[in-house]
Amino acid sequence: MLDWTHWHNEPYLVGGLILLGWLYALATGPFRLRLAPPGTPFPRAHAIRFHSGLVIFYLAVGSPLDQAGERFLLSAHMIQHQLIIYPAAILFLTGLPPWLVSHLTARPSVRLPFRLYTHPAACALIYTVIISVWHIPALYDWALRDRAVHILEHVTFFGAALLYWWPLLSPSREFPPARHAIQMLYLVAVTILMTPLFAYLAFSSEILYPTYEFAPRLFPTFDPAQDQLLGAAIMKLGGMFVTFLALIWVFYRWYQHTERGRPA
Repeated sequence: MLDWTHWHNEPYLVGGLILLGWLYALATGPFRLRLAPPGTPFPRAHAIRFHSGLVIFYLAVGSPLDQAGERFLLSAHMIQHQLIIYPAAILFLTGLPPWLVSHLTARPSVRLPFRLYTHPAACALIYTVIISVWHIPALYDWALRDRAVHILEHVTFFGAALLYWWPLLSPSREFPPARHAIQMLYLVAVTILMTPLFAYLAFSSEILYPTYEFAPRLFPTFDPAQDQLLGAAIMKLGGMFVTFLALIWVFYRWYQHTERGRPA
């Protein structure tokens, strides 16, 4: 049965997150005098967001939720993915100070790849393909059986999520966020592109993932078909809710920008 007291403390997980936090602290602390323009203060708000993103990522993949999603419930696994794709990726990306990102994006050698891969069309396509391909039953169940593959799945989900949010939240001066109208079209387009995956999960006449079909039931009256439908609903409704909030935010910023541009 599920052990609600089990938290992952593997060196590659805890050590990796601590290493990221330590490197960030060095870059924004002692090395800030070399990396940032003179007089740049410590980016406290950025640091809070960045480290909050690391904490949420750990809660998604290191807490008992991981065991629930790996061995028992598709719906629990979907909650993991929502935490990785939305709050963790958003906080991580917005926690990067522009002057720090510029040390990478300002390099001539990376300008062409960045221009290609951070174009809204490329971000939408890469995000949709990565998320959809991992939900192919053979790959998804392989990730549930093999820990290394499961780690790879979550890392690629996180990378895809960073690309997904880049056209809206880019911290780069060289590759700034897309125009407001493009951002709104982009959000709607990704929602449409993700709809076939939701339909595949929600309306399948069979249980797609054997691990969940034959897993011990945490709740006797909650069968695998209901779990699969709930997982699909969490994916779709969670994504639509975040997209709705993002559309409101983009429209408001567009309105503010328009108002500032009007003559008095």
